[in-house]
Amino acid sequence: METQTDKFTYEQAVEYIESIPKFAKKNKPENTWELLKRLGYPQREMKVIHVAGTNGKGSVCAFLASILTRAGKKTGLFTSPHLVEITERIVIQGEQVGREAFAGAFARVKRAVDEMEKDGFYHPAYFELLFAVGLLLFREARVEYLVLETGLGGRLDATNLVEHPAVTVITTIGMDHMEYLGNTLEKIAWEKAGIIKEGVPVVYDARNEATAAVIRQEAQKKHAPQHACDASMWRICSKTDKSIDFILNNRYYERMRVTVPYLAEYQVVNSTLALTALRALDPEKEISDETAAAGILNTRWAGRMETVLPGVVLDGAHNEDGIRELIHTVKSVRERMPVSLLFSAVSDKEHEKMIETVCQAVDLSFVVVTEVGGYRQVPAAKLGREFSRHTKAPVYVETDVEKAFKKALKQRGESMLFCAGSLYLVGEIKSVLLKMRRGE
Repeated sequence: METQTDKFTYEQAVEYIESIPKFAKKNKPENTWELLKRLGYPQREMKVIHVAGTNGKGSVCAFLASILTRAGKKTGLFTSPHLVEITERIVIQGEQVGREAFAGAFARVKRAVDEMEKDGFYHPAYFELLFAVGLLLFREARVEYLVLETGLGGRLDATNLVEHPAVTVITTIGMDHMEYLGNTLEKIAWEKAGIIKEGVPVVYDARNEATAAVIRQEAQKKHAPQHACDASMWRICSKTDKSIDFILNNRYYERMRVTVPYLAEYQVVNSTLALTALRALDPEKEISDETAAAGILNTRWAGRMETVLPGVVLDGAHNEDGIRELIHTVKSVRERMPVSLLFSAVSDKEHEKMIETVCQAVDLSFVVVTEVGGYRQVPAAKLGREFSRHTKAPVYVETDVEKAFKKALKQRGESMLFCAGSLYLVGEIKSVLLKMRRGE
């Protein structure tokens, strides 16, 4: 029973959560396990699809949640980070949870945390607490399937306390968060493969032999059935500025035509991983191929090659592999029309290399740079100088994101405008678009 002092408004809950990084750090799994124990092990009351990887894991989660929801399954989706509002991380039946429900679940978690601290345990870190809030909300909604995205890594991630998921998925492995996960692809793959559980099927991107070998080895140790996905399984038939049609052909799908509602080819890989994970989960095809294809077609995943206005695309590309995929998409568009770029990045990303790579690969009509990320921001003037060293295109510097976006829209002309470099940038532009639609 909640007392008056237990109650929080949504705003109070968010303010507290956002303050956590100031006084709490990531804990050992045993500490988070204690929190889940005190909450009654909510992770045990649903079938979990656990997804890790460097790039694409959010998209794979979104595809799977869309398919399962369309198939009539009570489905929860837990992802990170959020772009505008913290409740975006916790989605049930395609809708992010309400503010009142979020505040209520937070109050119950906060009470358990207070009791833990009295007993000598540490305060949960930001992500750990949000994971606990999400699990409570999923349990209360009687979710049957939970599509669960790891936060950072896999082996030591809070989400890895799910003891026996229904299936695990490992998406594309790339060089990111090296300070935590290791400085080689093999080391990073080993950390991600930490989500593999004894006897639980694992679906993975096998296009890179070095990372695939690590995943295979870890799967063999855990006697986990393997479902490797590689480029031989799909053939792209046609592309538009909004979608790609491809043929999927593997042990579960015989020449199935799939339309992925994005213009980036990497979503062909991600949708293949999702469709293969579905069959590892449902080999008897209770969920039909038609329902699965419709689930892919109707997926909406904000900020990942998302067309938000005619000729305006938001993409959260923020590391080496993400930028490489962005370039691949931009070059295909450049064959048909001019392209322009709104860019920003945060200080812990290799923004100099990202900028050089983009400029060497693509002939841009113009560039607008801005600042995002709070204490991690890179000054727009610095980004502007870096672009000017590598491109002859006009470079405009605008510290305010809203002014930068409106400047890019005004300059766009006939070009397709890509907004990339950071998920912080995507979130800020989402907020600007909301204001524009409200006429503010």
